[in-house]
Amino acid sequence: MKSTIAPVAALLVSTFFMLMAGGLSGYLIPLRAVAEGWSTLTVSLIATSYAVAFTTSCIVTPRLVRRVGHVRVFGVLTTLMAMSMLLHALVVHPVAWVMIRAIAGFSIAGGYMVVESWLNEKVTNESRGALFSVYMVVSMAALTAGQFVVPLGPVSGPTLFMVCALVYSMAIVPTALSSASSPKPLTEVKFDVRRLFRRSPAAVVGTFLAGFIASAWNGLAPLYASLTGLSTLEGASMLAAAMIGGAIFQYPLGRASDRMDRRRVMIFAGCVGIATSAAITLVGVENRATFFIAMFLLGTVLFPIYSLNVAHANDHAEAHEFVEVSSGLMLIYGVGTMAGPLFAGAAIDVFGPAGLFATIGLVFLAYALYTVWRMSQRAMPPMASRPDFQAILPTPVQTPQTADLDPRSDR
Repeated sequence: MKSTIAPVAALLVSTFFMLMAGGLSGYLIPLRAVAEGWSTLTVSLIATSYAVAFTTSCIVTPRLVRRVGHVRVFGVLTTLMAMSMLLHALVVHPVAWVMIRAIAGFSIAGGYMVVESWLNEKVTNESRGALFSVYMVVSMAALTAGQFVVPLGPVSGPTLFMVCALVYSMAIVPTALSSASSPKPLTEVKFDVRRLFRRSPAAVVGTFLAGFIASAWNGLAPLYASLTGLSTLEGASMLAAAMIGGAIFQYPLGRASDRMDRRRVMIFAGCVGIATSAAITLVGVENRATFFIAMFLLGTVLFPIYSLNVAHANDHAEAHEFVEVSSGLMLIYGVGTMAGPLFAGAAIDVFGPAGLFATIGLVFLAYALYTVWRMSQRAMPPMASRPDFQAILPTPVQTPQTADLDPRSDR
């Protein structure tokens, strides 16, 4: 393990700083918007602009790297990350924040693509699984650490924005000083929706719905915490509980899906999401212990359903098509993330904070019902031809480059 990590230690440190700042900003910005008295629609638009720019960057950044190189692009992108946080503190206006958040989304996606391409350059097929596991642990730890920084400072002042900018700036130091040579050009997305849909309708529709659910959660869960009177520490604990649930249950759900028709596990995940969302909608936050348990249970399916969709799609693909299928699904996921905050935000406006989980529950219902229908239309592929499940990062920073790090990409 030490021989696997040592050559990429600097890159993992950069990843930690980027995700720590990402966790901090993702929690801080909606809270500050609420403190300013801005509407739910404004918070939704801020989250949507981030999602649109993030997905756009997955297409544009590889072209920028091809023109001027990894180091220069990474330097510019990390500078933009820090600038976006300082601009949030300097220009406190809803329209400005929608545009500034787009700058962050674009630069963060590009930054992760560059780091992941460096990591992939240093990994071998034999060490890919170990490195991918370490990468997941570092990412989840950093994101959680960033969220728990928010309770340490005032949401209404500029301090936390400045701290976030400093952490983003720290991300360039390890990579800039690393002796690692520049990697190969970034993975360019090959996106054929019709072909993907013909091969696996359940995976395509499921991936879109997974993106919808994840973005509604990531973009508006802090808003829900604020509107229901949770403290910033309780809000951070709510986000962490869901992520921990997703991290723990990805593997058992995946192993179960390896032993049966994956769609049965997808339906089970949808049912758990429906039941948990309904319980949270009806009970709310009055009993804190029950609420946090419900958050943990929601996380057990909120994040793993994307991994299940990718595994199901690859059951119907050739071994050499793994990266193409995964990167295509990632863009479909990105389109779903654009819709989630808008619909969930509208539900919050109409029904109050409970509208968030009512929306998530309805999308889980659609996920389960569509998968049930697809099972009646198509038999599962032979067990011998299916690749094993692989857990995927339960974080909001998936890029097509992540598919190259996945252990299944060496098939």
